Amino acid sequence: MTDERIVSSRYSRIAIITGSTSGIGEATARRFVASGYGVVGNGRNAEKLRALEQELGTAFIGIAGDASDSSLLEKLFGSAIEHFGKPADIVVANAGRGLGGSVKDADLSRFEEILRLNVSGVLDLLQKAARKMIVKQQADYPKRAADIVIIGSVVGRHISPFSAVYGATKFAVHSLAEGLRREVGPKGIRVSLVEPGIVVSGFQDAAGYSGDMVHDFEDRFGPLLHGEDVANAIHFIVSQPPHVHISDILVRPTRQDYP
Repeated sequence: MTDERIVSSRYSRIAIITGSTSGIGEATARRFVASGYGVVGNGRNAEKLRALEQELGTAFIGIAGDASDSSLLEKLFGSAIEHFGKPADIVVANAGRGLGGSVKDADLSRFEEILRLNVSGVLDLLQKAARKMIVKQQADYPKRAADIVIIGSVVGRHISPFSAVYGATKFAVHSLAEGLRREVGPKGIRVSLVEPGIVVSGFQDAAGYSGDMVHDFEDRFGPLLHGEDVANAIHFIVSQPPHVHISDILVRPTRQDYP
């Protein structure tokens, strides 16, 4: 048996996860590795990716770069084959950035960058994943599962006055998820949307939420979710038998009544 075939047989599934250096993405990478999956993780923090490689071993390979860069996204798929000896059969579109503020008050100087990462980059990743999976996975169904998981948001379903502009990007992503599901589901590829409520992570700082707002979330809705809580939902989706499709999961802290 060649070295490549040894590596290929070691992992039950191969996943690509964008935004894997913190929060939901990092927790999902850890959950997948613990389940015997190989993971290609992407993020901008090269140092954190190297640390995860050291900690998780050969089950994890990190590819640093911007998830809105089309050439970087293509590299993720190539790295799965190069490192694990077989193509990715799970893609988790997780990378994204928040933007606090209402329609009236949001800082629109940041909006173009957020739109590029949250919508254009996600669309590019979904398109690449779907095209590659159709070639490989359609012949394997129903023997093997193929999953595209998109991280949306509760504010992509319910309009929130304190993050309405960010929520608009998630409304767009939710539409893309459903459109892709209808297109490739009949070909044996599962497309699932995960809509988290408030998750404790670095997301709030990057989105420009004030410390007072975050404390208010904790007082009103706590205990809040952590990345591991959402990672468990993602793992539940991809661990179903190939003929079972969980198309949409909304995960909130128990006390979060709205949004």
